[in-house]
Amino acid sequence: MNILLRTAALSAACLLCAVLAPAQNNVQRNPTWWAKYQYLSQNGASAGCGATKSLTVGSNVDVSNECGPQSETYITLNPAKPKSLAAGSNEIFRLPMRGFFSSDGGSNWGGVDVPLPPPLQGTNDTRFGSDPSLAYDTRGNLFYGFIVVYFGNGSGVNGTQMAVARSTDGGMTYPLLSLFEFQSGSNHFNDKPIITADTNASSPFRDNVYIAWDAASGGSSSGGIRLARSSDNGLTFSTTRVDNPSGPGQGIGAVPFVGPGGELYVAWNDYQNNLIAFNRSFDGGVTWDAQRTIAPKTVAFDIGIPAELYRRALVYPACDADRSTGPHRGRLYCSWMDLTPAGVTDIFLSYSDDRGATWSAPRPVTDEFTQLVDRFNQWLSADPVTGDVNLSFYDTRNDTTGSRYMTDTYFSQSTDGGASFRSPNVRVSSVSSNEHDCGGLFPCPGINYGNQQGDYEGIVSYGSVSHPVWTDSRRQLEATSGCRTNLFMEEVFTATVK
Repeated sequence: MNILLRTAALSAACLLCAVLAPAQNNVQRNPTWWAKYQYLSQNGASAGCGATKSLTVGSNVDVSNECGPQSETYITLNPAKPKSLAAGSNEIFRLPMRGFFSSDGGSNWGGVDVPLPPPLQGTNDTRFGSDPSLAYDTRGNLFYGFIVVYFGNGSGVNGTQMAVARSTDGGMTYPLLSLFEFQSGSNHFNDKPIITADTNASSPFRDNVYIAWDAASGGSSSGGIRLARSSDNGLTFSTTRVDNPSGPGQGIGAVPFVGPGGELYVAWNDYQNNLIAFNRSFDGGVTWDAQRTIAPKTVAFDIGIPAELYRRALVYPACDADRSTGPHRGRLYCSWMDLTPAGVTDIFLSYSDDRGATWSAPRPVTDEFTQLVDRFNQWLSADPVTGDVNLSFYDTRNDTTGSRYMTDTYFSQSTDGGASFRSPNVRVSSVSSNEHDCGGLFPCPGINYGNQQGDYEGIVSYGSVSHPVWTDSRRQLEATSGCRTNLFMEEVFTATVK
């Protein structure tokens, strides 16, 4: 479709945000919001785009359809109305988080900004959001979790704070914003939150909301893996520490998930000990068991791969529990990226049948090739109706040049409790993305809009239907006069897999 036709629906204000961020190398172990902070502190925020509508591209849907880059995506659905979907992403050139909503199973989407708190009182500073995740409870409340980063004019980061916004209309508006756990920049920063809700009908903690994150620090009395819980529909949250309090507090990528009886689990990357760690609570997150190990691994924190030119792929777990009535009800699943003996990255999975006390040996969930292929940014969803285990991930198998630059989103499924995965994996993206060289069409050395794909992408499954969501750069090829006048850059895409 002609670029002028595609941009006709965007407002004049939206067109003002068509700027390319300067290339910046992300230092290893910088949080994903660091490049956004650098861009905003040097350039200010781009103009807002207001409400947006999605654009359908074959069976792939451009959810964001918004000028400027978005990255780091997440998706959920309403278990009472499975066609009601909600998603979120980072805005790289703008301050707020972006929310997306669909009432027809993902065919059409609308987009809105998620509100931010005011700047810190008494300081000449601003703030922005980062690291989205979303969850529905059984009452139709939609919760959007993220961090708020406060920074001043030339004075660096002033602090970070946890934020949970609540919507009662499927993500069209977010009138409630709960804030907690402020930490000053000189202490430690809150990072990488993931939110979930207990939607089990028989659970004593039904509709509890849980959000886990890492309060990055090197000490044992501060930092560590934290979990906040709310039993009043997101109005207030109380916090506990999940990892071993005598340890160094060097973990990242905490993901909470709930078993069929309301059992609460959290897994994370313990990069100090180079393992995927796990803990559990049987009283709704008030107290925690002893920290356990799901599996050791090779890559400690992150790894440089060809598909990501300006940043590195982070190791984190994506986990879920079988809440179906099938033969594996109660089984726990965790997946993560690690290095193979061939020197490429792949996605591995372990499962547990004793509520996380012991775990199976890790196994890959992807197709085997003789060619070198990288896989990264996986997410996992256990279908609460069928019990199927579904994963989506980036995959470089379609790069025929041998450079492993081109990425596609792929889908893998197990119908036997993780014992085996269907092969071949299903290609979800209809066009490959290239974060390296503008597809060879324009004379730019590489694409860096501040975060590239981000640290994670998302998937949600229900009733044999899955909805992966991902960061996609196919529309950056639609520039009219080269890379620096590009309008769409990186977009949020999704598709329906049945």
